[in-house]
Amino acid sequence: MKNRFGPGLAGLLAVAGLVLVEAWLSGQSAPQFAPSQRLANHEMVLKLSASNGFYRIEAATNLPAWNSVFTYLSTSGIVNQQTDSAAPFLNSRFYRALQLDGTNFLTGDHLVTTDGDVVIHPIGHAAFALSWNGKIIYNDPTSVTPGLPRADLILVTHAHPDHFNASVLASLRQTNGLIIAPPAVYNSLSAALKTNTIALTNGASTNLPGLLIEAVPSYNTTPANLSYHPKGVGNGYILTIGGKRLYISGDSEDIPEMRTLQRIDVAFLNMNQPYTMSLSQAVSAVRAFHPGVVYPDHFRNMDNTFTDLNGFKQQVLTNPAVEVRLRKWY
Repeated sequence: MKNRFGPGLAGLLAVAGLVLVEAWLSGQSAPQFAPSQRLANHEMVLKLSASNGFYRIEAATNLPAWNSVFTYLSTSGIVNQQTDSAAPFLNSRFYRALQLDGTNFLTGDHLVTTDGDVVIHPIGHAAFALSWNGKIIYNDPTSVTPGLPRADLILVTHAHPDHFNASVLASLRQTNGLIIAPPAVYNSLSAALKTNTIALTNGASTNLPGLLIEAVPSYNTTPANLSYHPKGVGNGYILTIGGKRLYISGDSEDIPEMRTLQRIDVAFLNMNQPYTMSLSQAVSAVRAFHPGVVYPDHFRNMDNTFTDLNGFKQQVLTNPAVEVRLRKWY
């Protein structure tokens, strides 16, 4: 396997301890990387010790062009560990850590766009939050998580209780926060919530400042499972932000509309049995539409077992263009 750090950098890496380290705030002790660990699949495990506060790991393939990779909250005395699953796809990779000046940051992975970074924060099951240009977007929240900001925009895929809770929508959104939902959800909302909700059917879309939201199909195809998620009732979504396209599958199987998606940069794929995709369906779908990054979520099965995410990742990585990010959803 080719040296992932590239030629001519051994001296610099030896001096820097395999990574470049920088502290943003004057008067603070610099965060310290422990020796990095390269896994058998060539991902990099980064271990960082730092004082209390928010930190951002940045990476570069060509110095000095740095891009944000993770934002996380450090507790003094705890070694923070992050896995860079993009490393296997790059010829070189340098890292540094910056302490952030402030307290109001969403932690998670960064997606660099032409209109600011999108930070991706898993919450649980099918719920996650996105931070972008000071706005907070939630998908399928069913509880209010302490410490997370209120929502400027909430996406609801369908009416099942593990994806939709009207009282949570009411308490989670900002005063003028907007909700996007399929008609079946819209029709069940209170009059007050309806005034701040846009109902989208499959194929419909709406434009918000800097953001295009498209509702796409999300349904079951296995004959025994058709009643779980009938065609035309629930939505998946495609968000276009700063030239990047994020796909949210909703509760869906490996449907033709998913397989023919184009130019998806990040995909959130629900996979559990019997309600959504099986592992083999998910692998087949990813190989068909080739997203840049995949987040498997919603992977707890009806019998309380979990989909084999490592097996999914190993199979998907036979296509070297797809990065699989396994994050904490349960």
